[in-house]
Amino acid sequence: QVQLVESGGGLVQPGGSLRLSCAASGSIFGIYVMGWYRQAPGNQRELVARITSAGTTTYVDSVKGRFTISRDNAKNTVYLQMNSLKPEDTAVYYCNAILKSTAYPLGRNYWGQGTQVTVSS
Repeated sequence: QVQLVESGGGLVQPGGSLRLSCAASGSIFGIYVMGWYRQAPGNQRELVARITSAGTTTYVDSVKGRFTISRDNAKNTVYLQMNSLKPEDTAVYYCNAILKSTAYPLGRNYWGQGTQVTVSS
């Protein structure tokens, strides 16, 4: 059973920082892409950032220069360092991974349970 477990959300003032972590566990033998999506009330879920197994990164324009995605392949973990946070960054952040497991050797898309990030004074 593959699981993605997120941590690191919370309440922060505008201009502050938070670091999100997401660890994938289970019978995994390869991860193609890991990333973070977010969904604010009334909005569709959107891609925030993602990183491939080779380290290639992609960011949504609104977070470029403020957020940094990284991953530790040995630990099957992805991080999102969020700096200079703004109220419009408030959302539930979801970890996402496309990975190969014993149950799905060709790959499958997985989601974490979500972690709330609130930016407010």
